Amino acid sequence: MTSRLTPEDQQRVDHYLRAPQHQVERKPFRPWLLLVLVLAVTIGLGLVSRLLSQLVL
Repeated sequence: MTSRLTPEDQQRVDHYLRAPQHQVERKPFRPWLLLVLVLAVTIGLGLVSRLLSQLVL
């Protein structure tokens, strides 16, 4: 895919992206951890909902 930027603008973008503050090391994405977190929150909120319904009724 070719860039639609002018060469000068592309050079500015490249320079910006090479700056040290934009070279942050990130941990790899772990989808299983995200899935477990979503399930835990869903189950937890479901249990809180059931507890509240028992207290109200």
